[in-house]
Amino acid sequence: MFDLVEFRHLKYIAAIAETGNFTRAAERLFLAQPSLSKQIKELEDGIGIQIFVRHHDGVHVTPAGQMIVSYAQEAVKTRNEIIQAARAVHNGTIPSLRIGFSCFVHQDVLRSLSDAYASLFPGCQVQFSGGDPTQLLRRMEEKSLDAAVLPLPISGDQWVAEPVASAPLVVCMRADDSLAQQTEVIPSELAKRLKIFRNPDAHPEAHGRLMEMLTEIGIQPEVSCLATTPADIQWMVQSGSGLALIDQKTPLDTSLTTRPIANVSWTADTAFVHPVCAEHPALPILIRHFRKANGTKPAKHTPRRRDANDLQMKLLA
Repeated sequence: MFDLVEFRHLKYIAAIAETGNFTRAAERLFLAQPSLSKQIKELEDGIGIQIFVRHHDGVHVTPAGQMIVSYAQEAVKTRNEIIQAARAVHNGTIPSLRIGFSCFVHQDVLRSLSDAYASLFPGCQVQFSGGDPTQLLRRMEEKSLDAAVLPLPISGDQWVAEPVASAPLVVCMRADDSLAQQTEVIPSELAKRLKIFRNPDAHPEAHGRLMEMLTEIGIQPEVSCLATTPADIQWMVQSGSGLALIDQKTPLDTSLTTRPIANVSWTADTAFVHPVCAEHPALPILIRHFRKANGTKPAKHTPRRRDANDLQMKLLA
């Protein structure tokens, strides 16, 4: 039964759903309208599912048919993207993929991205550029970058964020700190000592969200030390300037240690961010690879309030 559904049927179904009319779909497909109607009717009878309800003014998709329509549209889109990218590789016309990254993104994430691209597009080049999230987003707007690996949150209708990594957010302290004797840090103990932060200008949205979340658990921090790199943060902690929040996976100097914050479950999340209208021919295939590998869907990130016991920190500190 399922072998009755050939790729041409999927192309027909997608065209009918998108035009809302058999006649317009037939014109797009360069088919005679009676032939298109007959083939779809035979398909529906063969698989035992009515996909379209015919009306005098067009067609409506049935609830069961919507599942098939969605599959058909994705299959046609995937076919077109793969052929376009494969043709570019064959012709040697695929441009270098220009990827920006924040210094707060772990190297293993970038290495995984580079390896995935090399396996999907052998012989094609990747150009990496470091920078602050604000700078990298601006460069994507200017089209001097194709995508970027950034800490979340990233919001805006022009961006799509594909999650690629996540880790608990923890308190960084000196190994000889009295708090290091505890298994977790009580928020009240953190309140007066949390002083080291990333420069807000580098990622204003992340800094603003962090301030909101700290306020929600009763912390009004003194932002007295600003860092631009992970090394800056660790040096400031070592020097006794205060405590900091960092990704638990961050490699630490042997003089430092980390502890979780009691009663919260914040995470530091990283995403592969790209414009909604991705222009580089390799991006759709690379994005599909990420979604399959991570079992995720694209996310639009906008800050919102949550219960203090179920907060997730959408930034990489």
